[in-house]
Amino acid sequence: MSTTTSLAPPTLPAAPARMRPRRAAKRQVARTIAVRFAGAVFVIWGVVTVTFFLSRIVSPSPATLLVPADATPEIRAAIEHQLGLDRPLWEQYLRFLQSLMQGDLGTSFMTGRPVTEDLASRLPATLELGTAALVIGIIIGILLGVVAAVQRDRILDHGIRALTVAALAMPQFWLGLVLLSLFFVSLGLLPGPIGRLPFGVAPPPPVTGWYLIDSALAGQWTTFGVSATHLVLPVVTLMFGVFSPITRVTRTAMVGALDSPYVRNARALGFPDHAIHFRYALKNAVLPVITMIANAVAFAFAGAVLVESVFGWPGVGQYALNAIQQSDFPALQGFVLYSAVLYVLIYTAVDVAYRLADPRIRTS
Repeated sequence: MSTTTSLAPPTLPAAPARMRPRRAAKRQVARTIAVRFAGAVFVIWGVVTVTFFLSRIVSPSPATLLVPADATPEIRAAIEHQLGLDRPLWEQYLRFLQSLMQGDLGTSFMTGRPVTEDLASRLPATLELGTAALVIGIIIGILLGVVAAVQRDRILDHGIRALTVAALAMPQFWLGLVLLSLFFVSLGLLPGPIGRLPFGVAPPPPVTGWYLIDSALAGQWTTFGVSATHLVLPVVTLMFGVFSPITRVTRTAMVGALDSPYVRNARALGFPDHAIHFRYALKNAVLPVITMIANAVAFAFAGAVLVESVFGWPGVGQYALNAIQQSDFPALQGFVLYSAVLYVLIYTAVDVAYRLADPRIRTS
């Protein structure tokens, strides 16, 4: 009697149990990145598309602004043909998308230069102004928020809250005009709205495009001082829009953190106040503050259009305002693309910062 034995296929050894969560986590991270990247591209495309059609439907034709009032219809038609405005709107849109995919934002009607070159030449001025206002505003906002929470319902707390409400209520352009009237017109202590340097003063040799850094690298300390004085009023004006919401959010988050059991335990154990306030309470109250800082970054680098206009600051914001006034479609679209990419990058960085600040989000 013969017996048959069934041969089972060989089985591979299972992966160690501790390796499975790591692989699953890596796959989850990869999927999350892919989904967010696709969402970011869709958002940027949507913003640019809406701006493209609205600017051409609502704004007057650039040819109306470029040609003389007594120009003949033939001259007007020739200029519209040269600018590509005589083509159907859908064809203009497809040509715009094709150029955008090649990194070409078009040529500005105002300057006659490529929009990418205009933005690149003006971006350092915006970054210098915005960075200075952000650094000072974030530090002041967090410190005032912590102080207001520690001194809750006392005179100092009420004073800080009144200051932040007033700063939020004041329009930025109005505050800039008031500061100019006081410190330039009345007191003569600070320069007027003439940009980054006065007329006749040559800028430092370009390295970074930031006049403070470039003048320091070149050893031109006179230019450094003049440039710093021209920064004071724009930075103060922009800083009011930065620190006030950060102060309010920090205070609210810190009030909840200071009432938590771990803070009471730390006080009972004799920890010093500065360690309790800044090392423990502020660390656990930082998530809403991070979100507000992200909003402040976007405001400083993309939303300070009127501030740059008031002070004659030759940045991206003033470039966008001139583009709106002149119906310069390529320049306006370039600014909108810059703003959309900036917002997407900022809020992606916020998500990463959330995961670094809160281990619970890291594992979700």
